[in-house]
Amino acid sequence: MTLASRLAAVVLASLLASGAAFAQTAAPAAKTDTATTIDKKATKERTAESIECSKQADAKGLKGKERKKFRRECKKEARAGTAAPAAPAADKR
Repeated sequence: MTLASRLAAVVLASLLASGAAFAQTAAPAAKTDTATTIDKKATKERTAESIECSKQADAKGLKGKERKKFRRECKKEARAGTAAPAAPAADKR
């Protein structure tokens, strides 16, 4: 065996051995604060006003800051009871 082929064999063996060592390491533990925050966001339900305002914003083609501003005002009006009449429920599938 030549020196180059021996060196190649050693490099190959070390790569295979180190790959197994890295595969066996444990994953880092997740922080509980972050997990709690994500769970709260995932379980938060959207109100009927929020959904209706989103539909109206979609119909108007609003995006970005304009959409956020429109939805904020729309929800505020809906809570005050001065919102426009809701779309018929027959459209839901």
